[in-house]
Amino acid sequence: MAEQTIETKNNGNIDTHLDYQVVVIGAGLSGIYQIKRLADLGVRATVLDANADLGGTWYNNRYPGARFDSESYTYGYSFSQEVLDEWHWTEKHSPQPETLSYLNFVTDKFKLRNYMQFGCRVDSMVFDEDTNHWTLLLSDGRELTTRFIITAVGTLSTPTLPKFKGIASFKGASFHASHWPHEPLDLTGKRVAVIGSGATAIQLIPEVAKAAEQLTVFQRRPNWAAPLNNAPISETEMAAIRARYDEIFATCARSPGGFEHEPDGRSFYDVSPEQRRELWDRLYDEPGFGIWLQNFAEIFVDEKANAEISAYIAERIRQRVNDPALAERLIPKDHGFGVQRLPLETGYFETYNRSNVELVDAAETPIVRITPTGIETSEGSFEFDIIVYATGFDSFTGALDQIDIRGTDGEQLRDKWAAGPVTYLGLMISRFPNFLMLMGPQTPAANFPRCAEQSVNWVTPFLEHMWAHGHQRFDVDNTSEAEWVEHVKDLYKGVLLRTAKSFFTGYNSNIEGHEYGKIRHNIYNGGVPRYANILSEMTDNDYEGVNFK
Repeated sequence: MAEQTIETKNNGNIDTHLDYQVVVIGAGLSGIYQIKRLADLGVRATVLDANADLGGTWYNNRYPGARFDSESYTYGYSFSQEVLDEWHWTEKHSPQPETLSYLNFVTDKFKLRNYMQFGCRVDSMVFDEDTNHWTLLLSDGRELTTRFIITAVGTLSTPTLPKFKGIASFKGASFHASHWPHEPLDLTGKRVAVIGSGATAIQLIPEVAKAAEQLTVFQRRPNWAAPLNNAPISETEMAAIRARYDEIFATCARSPGGFEHEPDGRSFYDVSPEQRRELWDRLYDEPGFGIWLQNFAEIFVDEKANAEISAYIAERIRQRVNDPALAERLIPKDHGFGVQRLPLETGYFETYNRSNVELVDAAETPIVRITPTGIETSEGSFEFDIIVYATGFDSFTGALDQIDIRGTDGEQLRDKWAAGPVTYLGLMISRFPNFLMLMGPQTPAANFPRCAEQSVNWVTPFLEHMWAHGHQRFDVDNTSEAEWVEHVKDLYKGVLLRTAKSFFTGYNSNIEGHEYGKIRHNIYNGGVPRYANILSEMTDNDYEGVNFK
C-alpha cells in the first residue's frame, strides 16, 4: 500500500530526515491508546498493523463464544470521560463483536485512523548506531525510518499449530481457533473436531456443540474452569456504573490483578472449613474472576490450601457432569486450581452431557496423524468436515521473535531471548536502543487494558523527557537489566504457578525449547500496585538504569 500522508503539528522534535519520529507496531488496544497520546503531542508518528483493520486480538479471534472474562467496564479505556459517558456496555462480559465495535468507536471518535497503516507486516528492524535510528523493512517492500519504535504486538497474538503428520492433507476446512473465518461458517449438519481444551476451547466448545451435528473434543490434559456467570447490563445498571467509574478504576489500581476483585484479607487458616466453603459457594456463583482473585492468598503459595480449593472445584465439576467417569477425565490431576490463568466458561461442563458430544483423551489414545478425511488416533480413525485447532500461542515473545530485530553490533533479539525474555522493567531491552514495549514480557499479566494504559502512561512522558532534554538515544544499563531479570525470577520461587504447564512459564509443547521444565519467566508476578511503585520510583530517580545520549 502507498504510504499515507499524516499531518501533525511540528513540536520541534521532528527528525526531518526520517520518515517518522515514532513508529508503533500493532493497532490493538495498546497501540490505539499510544497513538492517541502521540497525536495529542503533535508527534509525527504512525501505527503499522499486519491485519486488514484495527483491533488486534479482537479483530482476529472471531470464534463462537469469544468474549471478555474481565468485566467489560473494567476493560475499557479510562483516559476519556467522553468515552466513559457515551459508551454503553451491553453485557457484563462483552462478546467479541461488541469489543471490536468499541475499539472502532474510540478510534473513529479521535480520528486515529489517519495515523494507521494496515496490511503492513514488519519483516525486519535494524538499529543504525551512527545515526541512532531504526530502519524497518515491510512485507510490501517498503523501508521506513524512525527514531523510536514502540511495540504493541500483544501477548497472545502468535498462534501455534501442533506437529501432527498430515495436517496439510485434510480435505475439509481446518484452522487455528484464532483464525476462525471472518465470513459466516455454517456448522449445521457438520462433524467437527476441536483439538485442545484450554481457555479458547472452553469458550468455543459449548457454542459449537449447539450448532454441529457431532462434536469430538480431543483433550490432551484437562484445565480447571469456573462459571463466567455473564448477564446483560441494563440502562439503569450502566448509569450506576458510570457514576462509580472513579471508584472502579481506583480498585483496579490497588488490586494485584488489576481487576475489581481484591483478595480476601483473612488468612486461610484463621477461618473454619465451613467459612471457607461459604465464601467459595458465594464466589463460584458470582460473575467473573471472584472465585480466583477474591480468594485467600494462600491458595497460590500453600500446597495444603491449594489442595482444599482444588477439591472444592472438582466437587462442583462432578455435580455438573452426569457421567462420573467422564467428570473425572475433565478434572485436572497435574496441577492445582488457580496456579495458571483460569478460564471462565458458560455451560462448558454441561456440554459433555449432550448426546452429540464426545471426549477423546488424547493422552491415553494420542493423535497419530491428520488424514484427508479426519483424524487417526492410536485406537482408530474419525471422519470430520471441520477441524479446529485450539492449540495455544507462542506467548509474550512470539510476535517479536517473528520479526528479525537487530540492535547494537547486529545482535538479534530472538537469539538474546532463546532461553526466555530478558528485559528491563518489561519495557526496554539492553543493546536495543530507542526500543520500547507496551505490555511486553516481564510486565504484570493482569487485566490487560489497565496495564496497557499504565505502560502508555509511562512510555509517553519518558519520550517527552527525551525530547525536552534533546536526547536522541537511550539504552539500558546491563547491570540494571540483569537485576530486573533476577527480581522477576525470584518472584516465581514462592508461588505454585512455577510448576504449572502454563504460558506464564512459557510452556508450549508445539514449540521447540518451550517444553515443560524449561521455565521462561514471562511475567512480573509481583502484582499491579507493586509494579506501579517500581516504575514511579525509577522515574523519580531520573530514570535510573537508563543511559541517554
